[in-house]
Amino acid sequence: MVNTSNRSTLTSSNNKLQYRLLQVSAIFLFLYALALTIAPAARERTWQTEYLWGHWIGLLLWVVVITIAFNQLQKYLPDSDPFIFPIAALLSGWGILTVWRLVPAFGLRQTLWLLVVGILFIFCLRLPGNLNFLRRYKYIWLASGLLVTMLTFLFGVNPMGGGPRLWLGCCGIYFQPSEPLKLLLVIYLAAYFADRIPLKLSILPMFIPTMLVTGVALSILIFQQDLGTASIFIFLYTVHLYMASGRKRVLIISLVGLGISAILGYFLFDVVRLRVDAWLNPWIDPSGRSYQIVQSLLAIANGGLFGRGPGGGSPGLVPVAISDFIYSSISEEFGLVGSIALLALLGIFLARGIRIALHATDRFRRYLAAGLTSFLIAQSILIIAGNLRALPLTGVTLPFVSYGGSSLLTSFIALLLLLIISNEIDIEPFPIPKPQPYFFLGYFLAIELMVVSLATGWWSVWRGPELLSRTDNARRSISDRYVKRGSILARQDQPITITEGSSGNYIRTYLYPELSPITGYTHNIYGQAALEFSLDDYLRGIQGNNSALIWWDHLLYGQPPPGLDVRLSINLELQRQADELMTDHKGAVVMLNAASGEILVMSSHPNYDPNLLDETGSSLAQDAERPLINRAAQGLYPPGDALKPFLIAAGLTENPTKDTQLNLYQVLGFYTSPDLRLPVAPAAHPTEDLRISPLQMALAVAALSNEGIRPPARLAMAVKTPQQGWVILPALSDPVQALPAESIAESINQFLVSNQPYWEYASSPWDDSENRSLTWYMAGTLIDWQGTPLVVTILLEEHNTNLAREIGQSLLSMSLQP
Repeated sequence: MVNTSNRSTLTSSNNKLQYRLLQVSAIFLFLYALALTIAPAARERTWQTEYLWGHWIGLLLWVVVITIAFNQLQKYLPDSDPFIFPIAALLSGWGILTVWRLVPAFGLRQTLWLLVVGILFIFCLRLPGNLNFLRRYKYIWLASGLLVTMLTFLFGVNPMGGGPRLWLGCCGIYFQPSEPLKLLLVIYLAAYFADRIPLKLSILPMFIPTMLVTGVALSILIFQQDLGTASIFIFLYTVHLYMASGRKRVLIISLVGLGISAILGYFLFDVVRLRVDAWLNPWIDPSGRSYQIVQSLLAIANGGLFGRGPGGGSPGLVPVAISDFIYSSISEEFGLVGSIALLALLGIFLARGIRIALHATDRFRRYLAAGLTSFLIAQSILIIAGNLRALPLTGVTLPFVSYGGSSLLTSFIALLLLLIISNEIDIEPFPIPKPQPYFFLGYFLAIELMVVSLATGWWSVWRGPELLSRTDNARRSISDRYVKRGSILARQDQPITITEGSSGNYIRTYLYPELSPITGYTHNIYGQAALEFSLDDYLRGIQGNNSALIWWDHLLYGQPPPGLDVRLSINLELQRQADELMTDHKGAVVMLNAASGEILVMSSHPNYDPNLLDETGSSLAQDAERPLINRAAQGLYPPGDALKPFLIAAGLTENPTKDTQLNLYQVLGFYTSPDLRLPVAPAAHPTEDLRISPLQMALAVAALSNEGIRPPARLAMAVKTPQQGWVILPALSDPVQALPAESIAESINQFLVSNQPYWEYASSPWDDSENRSLTWYMAGTLIDWQGTPLVVTILLEEHNTNLAREIGQSLLSMSLQP
């Protein structure tokens, strides 16, 4: 027995501790609500905007409900555990504000559910705290739950439309019977095993509930396709059987049984197979069956260490973000720090729940407390692990946090039962003959919480940059609506790609669509491509700006500073000429400064208009003409007899050996992808048939007009920073002496053009192994040319030497005019 004065002191201390914890929770939620209100101003970087106020209804009602519940808790359960109620209150408030932030209409519904649940919670506090009625009528409770759940087989609906019909609905109000059924199962198992301890060696007392639980789980799995609930049932039964028997072989048998069930489910049920396949390799179909998990991982990666800030992320891109994926929503806006804080709250709840079980006054209450704690924490781990791709998706809710009245009601009833059990401190704890199962359960669940913490860190910090660089990451283009993206400029600072509009409504405009294979696009559905992808860090302002400025803007706005303009080496006048001549033809044109490697022309046809992606994007990927491919840098073609000038320059015109040819192709760069701030095709391997891109050919041709030196390719020349103005971007590789300088003249003298300061060579037209008709053309200035050395390379997917010559000579004539 506990001394009366000590009990009074302990009660007062508990009440003060709970009050302080609730104060901290209220302060956190107030700051969260305030941040959500001003989030539009932060994103749009102006105070002249529409602020968000609706979620304050949720916070106000949360304060009222929790305050009244706390006062009643002090009155009727003064000696209850001081931690679990504040934790549940904080999680529920966190969840309500997050739902308001995602879908205000559902935020209002969740707020009303909190009011209903709060009223029931407060009413139940006034009832006698004796839980024996639960133990006495265990069969009635479970049978009632099963009966209501079975009604969904006949009258079940799905509020979202398609999918499993797990809800009963009337007048716009929906209730999911499987949620309280988990609670009733815990009550039944705790009472059943408490009435049969000590267990004899006979297996029969355990066999009946085994059949019952297994039957319920399988019926739900078969008829309702509710994998999550079935998994929770099996776990809860295993926990209670292990606590009652203390036999570790129970865990092994259950693990084997669960594995067999999973294998059978995979082969028997399509929904299980689809979820497992999406879990094992989500990257095969990221926009289809794996869309949910891929978007969840992208959201967590986008959160990084400290998050995008309340209202600063794009968690709405994740389907069912208010329920199944609310953890990824929180991770995106609160980061790894916020995620670990949430997991830490669950860890404290776990520790206190196990403590309540160990100090329970009888066997039933002990099993019940351990079962309730296991139910809440295991379900939390199950859905969080699904968000993190640590386990297949199951569709269960995150207790206290996720949207759903059924889940919220069940969670608070479980909380109430734990509070009632923990309040009985004036009675000596019931002896524990075998405490090991409780410690094992606590350690096991704690380790699982640490594992999901590490998994969160893995995706948000370690793998985060890789995930965010994916071209199908729509969060980049959404961010561009609020932060002005840098422009892409031609050589003489003529704008090629610009951002128009105002904050919140910025639109990317492509002024020269013919350059689309090079400039690419940034789009909220189709992601990014070409320079918009490879130069994204500069264009978004996260590279090139002062690190202090980047940090400050992230702190204030949750966004990087305005993007930087990028200047290309493209000569827009020459580019227009090449594109005009290439109209209605397939192929590529590359023109270089042979000495510096600066790309003056990079034309690829056919191409597309990035301004029309909303209308044409879905069909472009299926277009047989492949307009999305930059043929100049990503197209690979056999060179045929276009290698003749190089063989002459290298002195390999007569019976060259295979090794000497391979060495020549190596120094010409045919086995190396050009180092360029632009996506390029992977280079061929020496053991494969030689295929090269027009860009690779142009760089090799440059050696013929540059004393045998192959220059590094350059396209992005400079970025304009606020501090230093235009800053030159260095080349990504060094020049290479590819051909002997003394033999260059002998080679190109065979291809001189009468009365012109340049040479040219056109290959004989032929068809490659893919039945493509090909024509190569190359030309360049003479060695003794006093001006800028220039070269042109053209690849046509047709037999048309005359057109190739017309394009090449036209570009050279325009460039060499005084």
